[in-house]
Amino acid sequence: MLRLEKLVKTYKTGDQALQAVDIEIPEGQVLALIGPSGAGKSTLIRCINRLVEPTSGKVYLGNVELTRLSSSGLRRERRRMGMIFQEYALVERLTVMENVLSGRLGYVGFWRSYLRKFPQSDVDEAFRLLDRVDLAHMADKRADELSGGQRQRIGICRALIQNPALLLVDEPTASLDPKTSRQIMRLICELCKERGLAAIINIHDVALAQMFVQRVIGLRLGAVEFDGPPAGLTPNVLTAIYGEEDWEATIEHVDDENDVALQ
Repeated sequence: MLRLEKLVKTYKTGDQALQAVDIEIPEGQVLALIGPSGAGKSTLIRCINRLVEPTSGKVYLGNVELTRLSSSGLRRERRRMGMIFQEYALVERLTVMENVLSGRLGYVGFWRSYLRKFPQSDVDEAFRLLDRVDLAHMADKRADELSGGQRQRIGICRALIQNPALLLVDEPTASLDPKTSRQIMRLICELCKERGLAAIINIHDVALAQMFVQRVIGLRLGAVEFDGPPAGLTPNVLTAIYGEEDWEATIEHVDDENDVALQ
């Protein structure tokens, strides 16, 4: 469904953020990207939708090579890639409903979007999504009146109303408390399962990645250090990705949490 072939990104400073990365993600799979700061996680996500232009390599979404598209072709394909941002990227002065509907801007004409005249089918879908994340009652509130967790749920709705085939999620829990972080991760994974969506989640919290996703890729210095199931994140693997630390404590903590959840 998504395929990266020898993806390289070298910045003008000479820093190599990605080193010949090869990844294949099938339809419906939720994958976590982990690794230390500067490992290339955010760069990888942004190279997929070309918010950052790769230096070389290829990116395929289905049978379409994204790295060869013109600007107009890329605009069309970006409708198939929903993006969820760490800092929410909402328009503070707009309402919750208006922020969600902004995910349809790639589908409506300029004047309809400028005048906020969206088709009734889009409005109906926005209400369905807001109801799914328990925020339908806040449709008319301004975005700057919401908590961090509520804002992130609005960002999820805005991405999903695009009807994407792929979700690109950049540190969705970085600004949230532990309880809200779990709720957001659980929600993203549930929605992906409901819709058969593939997702790449860039996340710093190893424990959250182990608890919720199907597959983990660990990056170090722009290269893939680990690719496998969460259970494969042994202390030796985590040391190879991050460096020396008491990783047994992290793994034991996750096991304890899973035991509690099953009771």
